[in-house]
Amino acid sequence: MQVKRFFAADMRQAMKLVRDELGADAAIIGNRRVAGGVELTAALDYQLPAEPVRQPNPALEAELRKTQAKIANAQADLTSRAIADERKDRQLFANESIIAPELPASLVKPQRPAAPQAAPVAARPSADQGAIDAMRFELHGLRELIEVQLGSIAWGQLQTRKPQQANLWRRLQRMGLSAEISKALLERVAKVAEPRQAWRMLLAHLAHAIKTPKVEPLEEGGVIALVGPAGMGKTTTLAKLAARYVLKYGPQSIALVSMDSFRIGAQEQLKTLGRILDVSVTLVDPGQSLVQALAPLARKRVVLIDTAGLPANDPALRMQLESLAGRGVNAKNYLVLAATSQSQVLKAAYHSYKRCGLAGCILSKLDEATSLGEVLGLAISQHLPVAYLTDGPKIPDDVQVPRSHQLVSRAVSLQTAEDPSEEAMADVFAGLYHNPARRAG
Repeated sequence: MQVKRFFAADMRQAMKLVRDELGADAAIIGNRRVAGGVELTAALDYQLPAEPVRQPNPALEAELRKTQAKIANAQADLTSRAIADERKDRQLFANESIIAPELPASLVKPQRPAAPQAAPVAARPSADQGAIDAMRFELHGLRELIEVQLGSIAWGQLQTRKPQQANLWRRLQRMGLSAEISKALLERVAKVAEPRQAWRMLLAHLAHAIKTPKVEPLEEGGVIALVGPAGMGKTTTLAKLAARYVLKYGPQSIALVSMDSFRIGAQEQLKTLGRILDVSVTLVDPGQSLVQALAPLARKRVVLIDTAGLPANDPALRMQLESLAGRGVNAKNYLVLAATSQSQVLKAAYHSYKRCGLAGCILSKLDEATSLGEVLGLAISQHLPVAYLTDGPKIPDDVQVPRSHQLVSRAVSLQTAEDPSEEAMADVFAGLYHNPARRAG
């Protein structure tokens, strides 16, 4: 028997180390928290062949599901016990505060304060909390182990029973789409037997899921604000949109507004653009009323607002978003998302800026992107229409009104050349087990 310990920052990384070295059939015989992460102890009774063949094991999967249900029940019981213990401690302290004034004066000894007597009682919740935290860590670790094992089993069964769907899963992962969106798309073509037809239909459903405005925002007119974190390309995109409008309608009916007084040179950059295009530029300082700043521009057909890219916890960001969401402004706010950003960065940007009310998004830096699945996945999952695309530095040439089927074709052309590894696919399926309502395959 081979027994070995593995150290990693979290349970998923530790499980990957186990799979890489001992294979999928290794048994986990211990796990505990250590400085800097977790420690897993794994054992293997026999040497695995070079390419093990995964066979469906319904009994093992059923047992794992039962264990997962037991873990959920244990977590609920643990929470109930913690609440009950807290109530008991509060009641104990309340009773002591009631009884103490009724003691006879002869029993009261000033030289012995009551605080030391209460200390052991007060220490109990701390000790209990430590035990509860330890149990929660153990349950969390067990749950992650179960999810990884279930994901590996589900992926192995899908390859055995439905190889065509397994191949489609791989192709969608090569595009960078999330597991949830991939699963929803595959459910729509589950009954299509011919592989090429299934792939074409799948891409058609993907294109249908990407929404675009019925009328181009510049043609519709009004106040248009570009929002988003720093580095997404807001100012450059605004310059492209302004030049696009001026070339078609002239400079008389458009105005530019800058709310970015935080970045060095941002307002000067916009003023330079205004001089080149012969367009008026209004600068709005922090604390200044946006409604008052826009009042002289009421007769302009289009007003483009450049905003500051601020950290999510910056109070100035909250004030800026509240100004844009004000009734007197009536702005259509578009979130600028760089296609080069990682999925977590895109999600954080959406959750930081959604409070101002988003009319859609603008995808920037497509010429630098190596994948479009992440940014398209966010637009689909959050129901954000894609208003414009920017794919180069030229003003105004490198800005286009999107077509959903063209976006899908571009996403396919950017997919990675290599299929994801077996471990990566198992992790994708494991992620679907975080929500019991989402089952893979």
